[in-house]
Amino acid sequence: MSTSTIEIRRARPQDAQALAEAHDEAWRAAYRGLIPGIELERLINRRGPTWWETAVRRGSRISLIMFGDMVAGYANYGRNRAKSLPYAGEVYELYLKPEFQGLGFGRRLFGHARRDLTGNGLASTVVWALSDNDHATGFYRALGGRAVARSSETFGTQVLDKVAFAWAG
Repeated sequence: MSTSTIEIRRARPQDAQALAEAHDEAWRAAYRGLIPGIELERLINRRGPTWWETAVRRGSRISLIMFGDMVAGYANYGRNRAKSLPYAGEVYELYLKPEFQGLGFGRRLFGHARRDLTGNGLASTVVWALSDNDHATGFYRALGGRAVARSSETFGTQVLDKVAFAWAG
């Protein structure tokens, strides 16, 4: 009987291919039917291995959740980009491959990202999700996130609403 371990670690340049694959699978599952098909393809295709390798080399905070030697998902986080919101840190992205959703991996990865942000002086946290993405909005509410702002984002000719969830420091 073999046992696989679950670990969370910082992404390394050699993880770029696996990150691109996780991004592709997670985005297709999360946004198919929400973001228009041609726009979704464009967004996925611009995040290939070279993009991820560059992001890691430039020091982006990207953490991977590993199941054995497989990348199950990732979180990308740092300073809050929305200066109008009074939160220090932001989780820019948190995605899991579909087969790892609903197993507690996302909760563990989000907790890791928040602890890392707090350890770097960014204790309060915000994250944005598309309002119609019930899976994401339900996930952040279950983690205690409070809806604090609304905005919109344009994908091609379609405007989609998004909501910011926040956690105090």
